[in-house]
Amino acid sequence: MSDFNLSVFSAAIADVAAAAAPVTASFTTHHHRTASAFHWRDGYFVTAEEAVEAGEEIELTLASGETVKAELVGRDPSTGVALLKPAGAVSAAPLAQADAVRPGNLAITIGSSQGSALAVSGSVGEVGPAWRSMRGGTIDRRINLAVNAGGRFEGGPVLDAKGALIGMLLFGPRGRALVMPYETIERAVETLREKGHVARGYLGAGLHPIRDGAARGAMVMSLDDNGPAKAAGLALGDIIVAWNGEAVHGPRELIRKLGPDSAGAAVRLGVVRGGEQRDVAVTIGEKPLS
Repeated sequence: MSDFNLSVFSAAIADVAAAAAPVTASFTTHHHRTASAFHWRDGYFVTAEEAVEAGEEIELTLASGETVKAELVGRDPSTGVALLKPAGAVSAAPLAQADAVRPGNLAITIGSSQGSALAVSGSVGEVGPAWRSMRGGTIDRRINLAVNAGGRFEGGPVLDAKGALIGMLLFGPRGRALVMPYETIERAVETLREKGHVARGYLGAGLHPIRDGAARGAMVMSLDDNGPAKAAGLALGDIIVAWNGEAVHGPRELIRKLGPDSAGAAVRLGVVRGGEQRDVAVTIGEKPLS
């Protein structure tokens, strides 16, 4: 009886993977490796932002084996989402949104490689609250996976046991598999469709980590001539130690605060200059498109 139940379980996972295969595609990245993408809705595909380069020609291999050119509509480094628009119509129905997941829930990661379907199963390892990415993006939920998925799965969909979409597979520090949640992708896609990019905060200062006695922060090493930092009166050698009263211990923390929601914000920076601390009012700009 146990063998029969295992067989049924095994077939059910394979059925979920097979049902999702038609929405997946693959492409060769600028690093000459294969990454996955999947149909979001309205003919648009999403994939991992780090797998695509601005201005490059992208060729998607659909599940049918057909190859189509795709336009990079936009990319959002703060959430790791890139939006693609293939030439021609896409008939695959979009994946439904999954319900909330819990640690231990089954997670099925789907990928594609030159028209061949890929699938691995594992579990949700961790579910946590909203968090901020290294590039300042607000991620709606922390979802880490206990799943052994290789690089070809990056940018592919992660499904629950019903075949509904939890989110997109990305790889974090040390190659840890994590999910960019459905809600975060939806927000990024909406902005990318409308504007082609997601605004990021811009200070206009080159920064270096510093520890000066008790002061730890980000030292200003260069200033953009037309940047917000110079306009606010920041000077070379200033050490930024706080953002609206919250301690900043280095450039990485400061960059994390320069997320999409910071553009246009009035911010009070705590600055150490000549051993004395002062506040400098800065209006954060919008990072120019490179």
